[in-house]
Amino acid sequence: MAVWAAVIFGFSTDRFSSERTESVAIEVLHVLLPHASEQTLLTLHDFIRKCAHFGNYFVFGLLLFRAVRMPEKGWDLRWAFLALLIAALYAASDEIHQIFVPSRGASISDALLDTGSAAAAQCVVWLLTRRQSSAAEERVRPRVLG
Repeated sequence: MAVWAAVIFGFSTDRFSSERTESVAIEVLHVLLPHASEQTLLTLHDFIRKCAHFGNYFVFGLLLFRAVRMPEKGWDLRWAFLALLIAALYAASDEIHQIFVPSRGASISDALLDTGSAAAAQCVVWLLTRRQSSAAEERVRPRVLG
């Protein structure tokens, strides 16, 4: 989890600012979509960056849940809430960090996207643990022949 937090922090540096990633992304997108307009490519670049936010904080949310619940198993609302709270605080601190990076800036919408991504991870964990417990109950329940 700490390693993933460091990865997220690394993506908040100047090296991964929109201005730095734009030229590379546009070049690759232009090869993949040679007839796309410049505006379309720029929009895709923004979309890719938002997907990166989602993916990073989704994984972070999963890792936080696992860390919070250890050594227990299953799902509990308190664990999910604590994992989400930690992710939201980290997202806010990440945006505050970006205020001090010359080519970056703080974005409330990014912090909300990050928090929403961690919330989506909690929902997925809930669905998976619910499904697993239902399957386990089916295996244990005796079959009635009729």
